[in-house]
Amino acid sequence: MSAYLIKGVRVLGRDPVDLLLRDGVVADAGSGLTAPGAQVLDADGLIALPGLVDLHTHLREPGREDAETVETGSRAAALGGYTAVCAMANTSPVADTAGVVEQVWRLGRQAGLVDVQPIGAVTVGLAGERLAELGAMADSAAAVRIFSDDGHCVADPRLMRRALEYVKAFDGVVAQHAEEPRLTEGAQMHEGEVSTRLGLTGWPAVAEEAIIARDALLAEHVGSRLHVCHLSTAGSVEIVRQAKARGVRITAEVTPHHLLLTHEAPVSYDPVFKVNPPLRTGEDVAALRAALAEGVIDIVATDHAPHAVEDKECEWAYARPGMLGLETALSVVLLTTALHDDAGVPDWELIAERMSRAPARIAGLTGHGHDPAPGVPANLTLIDPVASRTVDPAESASRSRNTPYARMVLPGQVVATFLRGDATVLDGKAVR
Repeated sequence: MSAYLIKGVRVLGRDPVDLLLRDGVVADAGSGLTAPGAQVLDADGLIALPGLVDLHTHLREPGREDAETVETGSRAAALGGYTAVCAMANTSPVADTAGVVEQVWRLGRQAGLVDVQPIGAVTVGLAGERLAELGAMADSAAAVRIFSDDGHCVADPRLMRRALEYVKAFDGVVAQHAEEPRLTEGAQMHEGEVSTRLGLTGWPAVAEEAIIARDALLAEHVGSRLHVCHLSTAGSVEIVRQAKARGVRITAEVTPHHLLLTHEAPVSYDPVFKVNPPLRTGEDVAALRAALAEGVIDIVATDHAPHAVEDKECEWAYARPGMLGLETALSVVLLTTALHDDAGVPDWELIAERMSRAPARIAGLTGHGHDPAPGVPANLTLIDPVASRTVDPAESASRSRNTPYARMVLPGQVVATFLRGDATVLDGKAVR
């Protein structure tokens, strides 16, 4: 295990300080520190944040290693400043047993780039018919605490209630993909003027909002924890706001792409912009940004969804929904200015809360989400806030190339990422 002395870094944008990373923790913090034998990093002008935590990542392994593996997805995560990711269950075979979630967990440990925390399926095979082995997955080596059928809604209210009751026993959480399937049959994009003009079947906002409203009531009745995946509409924001005001144990996430892009993007029929839930209106985007700043929306989650070339470079109707997100999430958040102060400067305290601390709390990842300070695990990332970069899909660490930000100039650059004091990224490049 190496030791690093980071000189003159601004923790959460505060005054410069030296940080000594040794034996997996932040060993010291102060000015004028020396550490014989430590690798010295000049961090003048850099920002230190707690390592980012993603509550919604698709790593595709096992089953679709042509699109992504745990190792390649972990490398993309580290390059994006992440030290922990939660891997969704829609693999092949589905992560609905202790055996599969332990496989994903062990692959993450072998890669050693970020902590990979598997998410277990709510229902067997994501079929929405009977509960998966929730208790066995919770008791496994992977210690699963989040369960989701993401990509599929747990549409049966009785089954959703049973899932909420079951996970309450170990303070687990059900993360719902909010989509009433009978309202989205054949849907291709947001239902509105643009979908009508393009001749594509619309995905109405109410299909999301109806499920969130139902599940908030169920969570309130049961007294269990509910997490709303990739919230995308202004109406959904208001439902979550009202539920929180009543004391419902509900949290919600928004993706970077829903903070930036609108339903105007698909006018080119480029399937890179096909995503579920779909890109919404400018009014929805504004409401999501405001809710994220306010805290009605708790976290930013990438919904990193890599796809093989043949699943994206095809006719719109046949393309699979989803976008890459791990390597660009922080930069997109900076670009949207959703988490900036009144002077237009990034609010690093708020960014740390929405992209590290809060997701770590929701997932129960006790070793993550801690501001760099003596005695805490050395899971942190260093950001150059004045740098910018042009997104080149060919340079992605992911096995897939389906980024909607190709050729865009994005602000900010991850310079270094440390997992328990070991560098996974240095000088903007993966080192393992």
